[in-house]
Amino acid sequence: MWPLVQTAHAMSPQGLGGDPAGMLSGFLPLILVFAIFWFLVIRPQQKRTKEHRALVGNLKKGDEVYTDGGIRGTIQRGAEQDVTLEIAPKVSIRIQRARIADLVKEGKARETKEVKEPKEVKADKDAAEDEKA
Repeated sequence: MWPLVQTAHAMSPQGLGGDPAGMLSGFLPLILVFAIFWFLVIRPQQKRTKEHRALVGNLKKGDEVYTDGGIRGTIQRGAEQDVTLEIAPKVSIRIQRARIADLVKEGKARETKEVKEPKEVKADKDAAEDEKA
């Protein structure tokens, strides 16, 4: 009566579970795509996010920064969530800390720290200046 049903039943895989190695080979391309996606997209984004959090957390008064809108300014005051940027003489704006995209240069407070040179290097420089004169 139903000749095709017997043929379809005869062509089905053995049992309901199938071959475990066959199942793994079916998922292998999906696993490889996920691994490639992880190393090319997700991991670098996590690294950039971590670096940006460190940048925003270390901002000080006097630092010159770019906002994500392209505005360049100098930090005048900072609070926990926002900072005040001076973008022109006597022109200040208040923005969220997270909207700061990049540090242009560190503030004057950080630049005043001088590195002490060893006495030998300093003596060599003084001798070189004496030879020029």
